[in-house]
Amino acid sequence: MLATVDRSTTLVDLPTVRRRRARAAAVPSPAAAPASPGTTADVLRIIADPRTPTYVTVFASGRRRYSYWRPIDPATGTGGCYAALPTAECDELQASGRITLGEPVVDPNRTTYRVRTAARVSQAPARPAVAPERRRVA
Repeated sequence: MLATVDRSTTLVDLPTVRRRRARAAAVPSPAAAPASPGTTADVLRIIADPRTPTYVTVFASGRRRYSYWRPIDPATGTGGCYAALPTAECDELQASGRITLGEPVVDPNRTTYRVRTAARVSQAPARPAVAPERRRVA
């Protein structure tokens, strides 16, 4: 609101500019908030679900953003939009080999990859199987 000329005695509060906190102060450091095993398991469950296509977008600045399509939930009516996944947990899963990236789709400002769970490799048994001993009948 602005004060008018004929009402010079009235004080008016003008809207002030809200100052934002520095982004570094607003976001806790990764060391302060370690990833819980439940969070990592939830992220892996979302990526493994074939009904939720998951993507990672790597921007020209190097920033990575993992997201998936959240289908509409008929019970609550929510969904039908993209939702972000925690980048730290997804990077940890990729570094450990639990998820893989598909073929890139390159735009001038970003590159997008499809994210999938890695194929399970069958592990060798701990002890080799011993063949039963055959006896000769004489």
